[in-house]
Amino acid sequence: MSLGFFSIFTFCSLLFLSERKMKSFAAIVALLGVFWIQTSAAQIFYLEEPGNALVTATMSIDNEKYLADVHVRAGEYSSDTIFDYWHGYVATRVFSRNACFILKIEKDSIPELREIGRLAFEKQTLKKIYSPNNLWVQYDTGKSVFANVKEWLIYGKAIENLCRGLPIYKLVKTEAPLNSRACANAGIPSILGIRICPKLD
Repeated sequence: MSLGFFSIFTFCSLLFLSERKMKSFAAIVALLGVFWIQTSAAQIFYLEEPGNALVTATMSIDNEKYLADVHVRAGEYSSDTIFDYWHGYVATRVFSRNACFILKIEKDSIPELREIGRLAFEKQTLKKIYSPNNLWVQYDTGKSVFANVKEWLIYGKAIENLCRGLPIYKLVKTEAPLNSRACANAGIPSILGIRICPKLD
């Protein structure tokens, strides 16, 4: 069953369901989402930022390579992000900064690939509005590098393809700053917002 057909089926079904049945139906869709994500090798999701039609994203998940690839289109605030669970890194290319930012995956701050897929499935299918988990990270503006062969072996081919030829900044987790105007937005709209901020001395 294709995702498009499933979405049409879902929409038509929602028109005829009572509130109690709607809750049961939502639970069934969530359960189906878990099984579908586990058994499907690759999926593509189309996501929007709630309340902002100008921010749209395409996310593809490759379960065999343990990768999630996110393309956010938001004008000058566009970004591409790779979640490479095999190598253990997230890399974000922020187009307005003309740079790449790399963060080591930590379980307490980055959801597992299966969880990201489940949330995206529910978001796209049920049109739920999620309050995204915001991950605040910072970088030192004076410490960019250009990766070499050794670093590309550590980060993996997908991140190399995203970041080759760009200055790379390593990110560390931080608290939300008092003033976030200098921060860039990336990540997955309505699921996991990554807020990238320069380190203030």
